[in-house]
Amino acid sequence: MNRALAQAFPHVYCELDFTSPLELTVATILSAQSTDKRVNLTTPALFAKYRTALDYAQADRAELENLIRPTGFYRNKANSLIGLGQALVERFDGEVPATMDELVTLPGVGRKTANVILGNAFGIPGITVDTHFGRLVRRWRWTAEEDPVKVEHAVGELIERKEWTLLSHRVIFHGRRVCHARKPACGVCVLAKDCPSFGLGPTEPLLAAPLVQGPETEHLLALAGL
Repeated sequence: MNRALAQAFPHVYCELDFTSPLELTVATILSAQSTDKRVNLTTPALFAKYRTALDYAQADRAELENLIRPTGFYRNKANSLIGLGQALVERFDGEVPATMDELVTLPGVGRKTANVILGNAFGIPGITVDTHFGRLVRRWRWTAEEDPVKVEHAVGELIERKEWTLLSHRVIFHGRRVCHARKPACGVCVLAKDCPSFGLGPTEPLLAAPLVQGPETEHLLALAGL
């Protein structure tokens, strides 16, 4: 299934815009209960003003909240960003650490965020269990676990470590574009023959095709013979 996903999505990547580990950490914190698209509309102005961990540590709360308000839960996120900046300055010389154990000690950073940072900023393999990833691997019967940490470990036992980051991107891409929560596009899915949940959505290709989303739509439909 991983090979089929690689064919469907040959160019996968983190869909949050960033140019440094700090920017990715901030963007991932902002993405909680939000969308990557909304975060990417918010971060240009934010990153222009706050360039270092010290900038976040010393941020004016009201000003920071106003900048990140579009991402939702802006008060809690402002607390996390200010705390993040302070922790980085006080304990890590202002730099984002590159280990799981250190990352999860930072405000606003859990295992999911840490795996995003490790995989995409530092090239260290990690499995990112977001809502899409968890939903799909349960549909595929890779695991029945609901807890993200247990899902991460269960899938990690099935897939080579070097593939973890790419697998995460492929599964998330597939969840966003094809295997939707309410109405998956089963009839045009590259995994149709192998998926134990085939039939949750329309199985006729012409009915499933309009459900496919994203810039890869033409490629995905071509793979389905449309």
